[in-house]
Amino acid sequence: MSSKTTEELAAIEQRLREQGVKYCVGAYVDIHGVPKGKFVPLSHLSHMAHGSELYTGYALDGLGQAPNDDEIASVPDLDHIIQLPWRPEVAWMPADNSFRGAPYPINTRVALQRVLAEAADLGFGFNLGIECEVFVLRQTEDGGLEVPNPDDRLVKPCYDVRGFMDQFDWLDSMATTIDDLGWGLYSFDHEDANGQYEFDFKYADALTSCDRFIFFRYMAKELAKREGLIATCMPKPFADKTGNGAHLNMSLYELSSGTNLFEIDPRDDPRGLGLTELGYQFIGGILKHGPALCAAFAPTVNSYKRLVRQGRMATFSWAPVFNSYGSNNRTNSVRVPMNGGRCESRNADGAMNPYLAAALALAAGLEGIREGIDPGLPQEDNLYTLSPEQWRDRGISLLPQSLKEAVTAFAADPFVERTLGGPLHDEFVRYKNDEWDAYHQSISAWEVDRYSHLF
Repeated sequence: MSSKTTEELAAIEQRLREQGVKYCVGAYVDIHGVPKGKFVPLSHLSHMAHGSELYTGYALDGLGQAPNDDEIASVPDLDHIIQLPWRPEVAWMPADNSFRGAPYPINTRVALQRVLAEAADLGFGFNLGIECEVFVLRQTEDGGLEVPNPDDRLVKPCYDVRGFMDQFDWLDSMATTIDDLGWGLYSFDHEDANGQYEFDFKYADALTSCDRFIFFRYMAKELAKREGLIATCMPKPFADKTGNGAHLNMSLYELSSGTNLFEIDPRDDPRGLGLTELGYQFIGGILKHGPALCAAFAPTVNSYKRLVRQGRMATFSWAPVFNSYGSNNRTNSVRVPMNGGRCESRNADGAMNPYLAAALALAAGLEGIREGIDPGLPQEDNLYTLSPEQWRDRGISLLPQSLKEAVTAFAADPFVERTLGGPLHDEFVRYKNDEWDAYHQSISAWEVDRYSHLF
């Protein structure tokens, strides 16, 4: 239930009314990270804040309910309200699920807050920045997707100014909205694939960043629709183009002072990356559980079409396929960007549920700190070009190559169940195994084209 007093709730309601808000939505997410919720009149806000809006969990993916179960409630987080810039009558409020008055454990935002509380007990806060990559496409008459600008066809279109300006209307609406929301946008560009763009805005505490990522995906689609286009964070829309990452940039800070606990002068770091021993131990935990984490970072069948060295592309994919770390070397799954002070998990993609991914990443990093795990020396070579024998000699292993392999690792690692609890762990495994089975039992156009005339 809401921690706000009656007076505080009344003040929030009055402020929103003065801003022109008529309706509120408490937007919680299902197992996939897709927002769900009921809309209520502003006059009903105080009731919603106390859990008045009930939901049949069986009607939603991954909330662990059967048809005979009591309903769950959603409780809005009134410290993270977003007034929709393009529809100011509506206030969007990230929400948590509750059940019989207590936080509902089969909810990923609740799970993240539980791990954040564990970090706080150690004196740590968790800062997170998520790099948002998105394709802006047009739907064809047969239901397929195509790059809307026929002139956007360079083999290496990254940072291309002409391709950027040709999609200026949508980019401008996105950038203006992000700025109006106060997220601290500092750059946006044409990304490495035709029709693909990236937005980078300031990191924040992990809960805020995850809320923003959920809203970003919704906002990108809504504003693209107004241009007659489709925006998608799908990991790999085209086999011959790079995919959508959602790299997690992570650091711990001291709660009492706000000091970044990963930051050190590179000259004082024996490994030269500008990372403290605490930061290396955090990476050690990420690598220890790398295969299991991959299921949360890259949670779809399509994700593993992105996690390839090259595939059908003309150049290397940039995607990480190795459970390894290094400096600015993007062939590692964990990168320490220039000047250090943070680490970046690069196998996270645009389909992730950010709450689930962040909860597991933080928990793995904390385990690395508790156990003093040394990740070894950083890998600085182009790992794509090394042989399997060279990988073995260096102790480098491949990340899972399919959703099935990742979910198997997720299910087998006791750390995951300890972190999430049995019910949430089991829901994710069940849904992702079902997703794999549905994919594996479908017949693709590729199979028909290849085999129907061959045999």
